Order: sequence, then structure tokens, then C-alpha cells
Amino acid sequence: MDFEEYIIENDYLRVTVTTWGAQVKSVVRKSDGVEHIWQADGSVWGYHAPILFPHTGKVVEGTIHAKGRDFPASQHGFARLMEHDFVKQTANTLVLELHSNPQTLAIFPYEFRLISTFSLVGDTLHHTLTVENTDWEILPFGIGFHPAFSIPFDPMHEATDYELRFDQMESPLCLSCQPNGLFRGKCYYLGSNIDCIPIDDKLFAIDSHCMTNLHSKTLGIYEKGTGRAVICDIEEFPYTLIWSKPGMPRFVCIEPWHSLPSPEKGTTDWLQKPAAAILAPGESWSTTLKTRFAR
Repeated sequence: MDFEEYIIENDYLRVTVTTWGAQVKSVVRKSDGVEHIWQADGSVWGYHAPILFPHTGKVVEGTIHAKGRDFPASQHGFARLMEHDFVKQTANTLVLELHSNPQTLAIFPYEFRLISTFSLVGDTLHHTLTVENTDWEILPFGIGFHPAFSIPFDPMHEATDYELRFDQMESPLCLSCQPNGLFRGKCYYLGSNIDCIPIDDKLFAIDSHCMTNLHSKTLGIYEKGTGRAVICDIEEFPYTLIWSKPGMPRFVCIEPWHSLPSPEKGTTDWLQKPAAAILAPGESWSTTLKTRFAR
């Protein structure tokens, strides 16, 4: 199926967004022509930067029970798997939306509107997600971002020339979701009193790392010895995940989330699942991921 693509740009960045999942498909820094977004090689991982709604991660038994019925629920929800509608565009802003329809209501029995607003401010891309409850009942939901950033930035570098860097010292406490992708109630430390995490072929051997209680305002992928970096503002998010495929990474995802996968021994009842927010009819809620492409 063909999907529409839209371009926004300013003096620093040229950004392409696809209506398939309202994903950022490309971010090119104009000063050097570097493509910073993973180009969705299907033999490795077929996404660019999916948005996660109405839940993050997996749910118990792959099922949600809501309004008296059971519904199938795929990992990370359905918003990343659907075409989003064009709303409006200017030179450096774009608005897309996904609203409830027969396809969504067959798997999620709530009326809603999910708005994606993309805007450029200097060398920083802002992606705002706004959820509106257009239902007659309360709307609980989870939500998160999942952008994949390509490494290396150019053929002269290798993946090991990069590191994940916090803006202050951390002892990253991680919530375990192994081995089945559900929260186990167990924790581990990814390091002690560190300000960076080396990128190598062992970092993602056991899948993602879900960090919580971070003090840092930013987490970025930095090229050692140069000023080049992709830096995400994680300050407003309670959880920040890092992930790539096992082995030497060709991309690294920095994933700020407002919710977690379901507890391993939890229930399928949607109203009992810990939520990012619970909206009354007519209410709305927003969150913004700011990503700087630094030189």
C-alpha cells in the first residue's frame, strides 16, 4: 500500500514524515547531509520511529478486556500500524491525526483522536502527541515514542565510535521485562555512577533496557571526539528505554515512555492496567519529544 509523505524544513534540517504510523522517516542535517533516521531495512527492523498507542510494550495474553469484551492487542498498540490523516502543513510544521474508526473500534472499543504535531525549532525537532477523549466513558491509555537513529553517521566511523551520554552522573536503574516482554517486578543496574554507556555488540544482547528515576534532562547518541550528536530531551518522561537488535548495532532507539508493559501476573482488564493518563470525556492530554541534531 502507498502512503503519503510530507516534508518540513528550515535552515538546519530537512524532515520527512510518512502517514504510515505518523513516523518520522528521515531527518537530514543540511550542513553535512547526514541521514539520522534508520531507514527501516525489513531484514533487520522495518520501522523508522513508531509512536506507541494505546499502550507501550506487551499486554497479558495479548488481550485487553474492555466494555465487556476481549480484544486482540499487538505489541506497542495499533497506532504505528495505521495510516494517519493529513490535517495541515506549513514550511516547518506538520499535523497528522488518527481518529477512532471501524478499524480501531474492532480492536479498541473507545472513541479518541490522536494528533501528531511535528515542528522545527532551530536544530531541534519537536514531536507532540495529543490524545483527545471523544468517548462517553473515561479513556485510559499508555503512550510512548520509539525513534531509531542510524549509526554510524558516516562511512568513516563504526558503531563503537559512539556512546549514549547522560547530562549528569547516573546509576541507571532498569525494570526487567525479560524473558516474555511483561514487567516482572524485578530491577537491575545498567551501571554505577556513570555519565555514558558504550555502544558495542553486547549492549543489547538481552533486548532493551528500561531505565527509570533518571536525574538527567537529556540522553543522546554522541560521536566520540567530535561535536556530532542526536540528543533527546527525556525530562518529562518517567521511563526511558534504549534498544537495538542483538549484535553490533546499526541503529539505536532512545524511547521515552509514559507507561510500561503489563505486569507479568497482571490482568487483561483494561481499567486495571497502569495507565499514562486517564481522560474524562472531552478531556485532552499532550506530551512532546524534543530531539536535537547537534554539530
